[in-house]
Amino acid sequence: MAHTNGNTTYLGVTPPISVSESTPREKEVTVTLMEELRRQGTFESEEEAKLREIVLGRLAALVKKFVRRVSLARGLSEAAANAAGGKIFTFGSYRLGVHGPGSDIDTLCVVPKHVSREDFFEIFEDMLKETEGVTEVSGVPDAYVPIIKTKISGIPIDLVMARLALSSIPDDLSLQDDNLLRNLDERCVRSLNGSRVTDEILRLVPNVSVFRDALRCIKLWAQRRAIYSNVNGFLGGVAWAMLVARICQLYPNAIAGAIVSRFFIIMYQWTWPQPVLLKPIEDGPLPVRVWNPKLYPADRAHRMPIITPAYPSMCATHNVTQSTQMIMTEEFKKASEIVDRVIIGKASWSDLFAKHDFFHKYRYYLQVIASTGSPELQIKWSGTVESRIRQLVMKLEYVESLALAHPFIKGFEQVTYCMNEEEVRAVAQGEISEAIAKRKKEDIEGVEGASAVYSTTFYIGLAVEPRQPGSVGVRRLDISYPTTEFTKLVKMWEKFDENKMGIVVRHIRSSALPDYVFDEGERQPRLAQKRPKTKTTDRSSHTSPDAPNKKPRLVQRTSIRVRLGKILTPCRHSIAETPLPAALPHEALKGTENGVKVLPHINTATTVEQPPPSAGVYKPPVKDTSQIKSPQLPKGENVAVATATSLP
Repeated sequence: MAHTNGNTTYLGVTPPISVSESTPREKEVTVTLMEELRRQGTFESEEEAKLREIVLGRLAALVKKFVRRVSLARGLSEAAANAAGGKIFTFGSYRLGVHGPGSDIDTLCVVPKHVSREDFFEIFEDMLKETEGVTEVSGVPDAYVPIIKTKISGIPIDLVMARLALSSIPDDLSLQDDNLLRNLDERCVRSLNGSRVTDEILRLVPNVSVFRDALRCIKLWAQRRAIYSNVNGFLGGVAWAMLVARICQLYPNAIAGAIVSRFFIIMYQWTWPQPVLLKPIEDGPLPVRVWNPKLYPADRAHRMPIITPAYPSMCATHNVTQSTQMIMTEEFKKASEIVDRVIIGKASWSDLFAKHDFFHKYRYYLQVIASTGSPELQIKWSGTVESRIRQLVMKLEYVESLALAHPFIKGFEQVTYCMNEEEVRAVAQGEISEAIAKRKKEDIEGVEGASAVYSTTFYIGLAVEPRQPGSVGVRRLDISYPTTEFTKLVKMWEKFDENKMGIVVRHIRSSALPDYVFDEGERQPRLAQKRPKTKTTDRSSHTSPDAPNKKPRLVQRTSIRVRLGKILTPCRHSIAETPLPAALPHEALKGTENGVKVLPHINTATTVEQPPPSAGVYKPPVKDTSQIKSPQLPKGENVAVATATSLP
């Protein structure tokens, strides 16, 4: 939607910050940026592009077949069933033209009114499983946007479904008409919104090619820095796209290098919760909810609102928490400093895409381990647990002495082969001995009582607040309430089966992190991870890059107690720890619940080392911005134009 300001027409809710052309230097760095993006492998091959088209064609045919089958089952005639149609629409990165090798295709299946959501997750999911070349089919019907994840010929597909109030779906159907939303439930509206939003974004940027180049850069940066995940409280693909689109609106004549440079500065300075809008929020005649913080308390609670441009406008970032906002703000600042150095020739674009330091950044982590006995069930169970991790993070944020809870953006999947039930129990608790880890599938074939355990482990970094000067003794970090409530929450899933699914939350030290979370050669020798006793110029692997080097310990060692809830079962740590005020019990299996052997329920309190004030494990952004040098836009450019704040 274009607006006019005097003689100037512009896209967006405010006039541009600058309509100037990019400088010669910005054009030079754009060339090197595109070269680096190609080196980083962000563009797919021609062969993969053709395969995607073939896969989408097969999927479109399968959707029509599904609608026909359901139509016949509902009593429609052969002719009516054939005419019922069914159509797919792509959205997300594929539709935006910024997908890379191996990336998924977000796909919307549009069906007529007599096809239900239950049909989609029962009949269509089964049809997918029976289709040649289809693997890893997994439906998550309880997600905010219900979804089926699958792979077809190796291409990952995320399928959502919308049921329109039409008796048939014509092949030439367009989703731009707002009246299609009539008489739909909220889940269908959310599903339709993905496709409608993607198309609207492309209509609202001044130069699609520049937008795509800049977005490729920002996507790669966010992925490498482990802040690309909507489900875990960061930003998903559509949110990053809208942020880049907004910067493109503010600099309509700039090229990709200049857009990227301004992106980080403006996002760091943005006055949240001021929303990011690509066009004014539109009201409509339909009885559907539109984002409105004045009307809805839930909308008022959004920390970083980025609002979708298609009616009905929604917040794409409702999952952002206090912790994840702090983490992203820090990353914006770091990135702006790197790009500044790129512009003046003192750094290269590859520096911007350096891998995250999540598993080096904290001394203490929570492990959330979801386990089952079958690969199909594990996909559903781990997906359900992952969708609730954000709730655990939000509860942890209220814990005294905890500065921040940092969720990692993906789980780590393992298949472990166990000889007996005791080994199964140990593996479900996160205890995998070297002998079990080396075991292969053929080692348990024909062995009575042997079985495979499928587990997915999620990690949350815990940043403990520095000890206050003058305080003495042991401090208690009591996380029993958040962890207990979290396990209760995931067990409330209607398909939860205590006998088939396991959920364990435990805390571990950084030195006890398993090798699989590190790339080859990334992990420092474990002896080197111990706290240095003498002054050294090397930084600890557990500190933020912003944290100061550690100084010799001049004070008596202090500690805190980490307390987990009753519902959790204590597990051995993989390395020796400091002496415990209450020793971790190592008890054999005893007792039963529903006929299944379980470990005893025990309250545990583990002593862990508390960092001195001078060596903060995580250095949160300074809340008083006057204390730091904030990244600044070039002379004459004012970010207040974008937010419409401090303007007459």
